[in-house]
Amino acid sequence: MRLPRLEHHHRLRDRLLIKVIGVVSRRRVPDVIRTLLYRRDFFGDAFSELTQGSLRGASAWTVGERELFASFTARLEACHF
Repeated sequence: MRLPRLEHHHRLRDRLLIKVIGVVSRRRVPDVIRTLLYRRDFFGDAFSELTQGSLRGASAWTVGERELFASFTARLEACHF
């Protein structure tokens, strides 16, 4: 289910960023990006910081291994990009 608010109710700066990402990638910007940009102060910034810490922080696994685990898990859970 897509929330209509995530399609049209971003700040101007974030709408421009979504547009640029879409033009450069020639694809629709993933919903997770739209969610992170919507009300950044409430959810997006904190969640982004947590994700970056998980994928880039200190670990016995390399960054590549963690990215592979994340993409494999997303595939198992049928997440669509």
